[in-house]
Amino acid sequence: MSQPKKAPSLLELFPEETREAAALLKKAVPLMMKHSIPPNPVHYALWYSYSKGLDAELNRRLDKTVQDFDCFPPETAVKLFRDFIIHGELEEARAGQQQVIDLVDDIEGDVSRSIIGSRHYQTSLEQGLAALHEPIIEDLPAVLNELQHSTQVIQDQQDKFLYRLQAAQEEIKCLRNQLERAHMAATLDSLTKVFNRNAFTRLLEQILHDNPQGVALLMLDIDHFKQFNDQYGHPLGDRVLQHVGSLLRDLLPPQAIAARYGGEEFCVILRDCSNPDNVHAFAEKLRLKIHALRIKVRRTDEVLDSISASFGYALAQAGDDFESLLTRADDALYQAKRNGRNTVHPAPETSLASA
Repeated sequence: MSQPKKAPSLLELFPEETREAAALLKKAVPLMMKHSIPPNPVHYALWYSYSKGLDAELNRRLDKTVQDFDCFPPETAVKLFRDFIIHGELEEARAGQQQVIDLVDDIEGDVSRSIIGSRHYQTSLEQGLAALHEPIIEDLPAVLNELQHSTQVIQDQQDKFLYRLQAAQEEIKCLRNQLERAHMAATLDSLTKVFNRNAFTRLLEQILHDNPQGVALLMLDIDHFKQFNDQYGHPLGDRVLQHVGSLLRDLLPPQAIAARYGGEEFCVILRDCSNPDNVHAFAEKLRLKIHALRIKVRRTDEVLDSISASFGYALAQAGDDFESLLTRADDALYQAKRNGRNTVHPAPETSLASA
């Protein structure tokens, strides 16, 4: 089965954490402000692509839209986003689904042919057995030849069927690997290999909906990261983010989930953790591990700098939703920064019912 031509992924279309991306956003945002376009991910993606000049037809359509309307119609934005931004992703998904349909259709045909062949062989065996039970067999060699021929036919057919099943198994494995890679790309942050913001949002909302008891949210922010990037450059800043992501993956307790929430900010969802002391202890352990990191020049091993991070956390309470829990953890993080950074601060317990 021939593989469809793979369209470029969203990660290939949009560079992440690069000077080019920042420069393009500086062009896109004023354009959005000029036309009073609300700042949301769909609009950012469209005008980012406009600034980059990825597609002349998209630029023409965007120009025409803002000329024809006093506003930027949401339904137009969604259609342009689907047609030009995630078109390749949708086509790849449809192509993958069609591959599965074709594969299952082929196997179904092979199974049907195998069943028909088995029935024919069964009929041949019954006829041969009936002839052999006759008192006098006038042409025994002919009966035996027929049995030999029908046996060879079914053997050849079964050999082909087994070969086709083995090939199908390899195709299914390949399709599963493609699906897993696509799932990883959709849920993991490509730089740090922890969950991305969208996946984190979905997971926390689902966890709070199912059972908020024992759920804690820890937020951390790398201190003075912008100055670090300005001083040492974005490649070294990316290495810092990668190290923090690696620490998170290594230190996570069972059932915990780590995510990059944005830029230099990370979140950890802890479950079965109703004791704030345990949350604080985990945050302290992570804080010390991050503070022990040393940024070195790879060629000379010269130590350039160390880093630190500030932490805030909140335990879920009855009635908490995504926004309320995130706000309390973020407020605690902000207080940690006000207290001098490189520290851990809990959110005060509040009564949501009286808020």
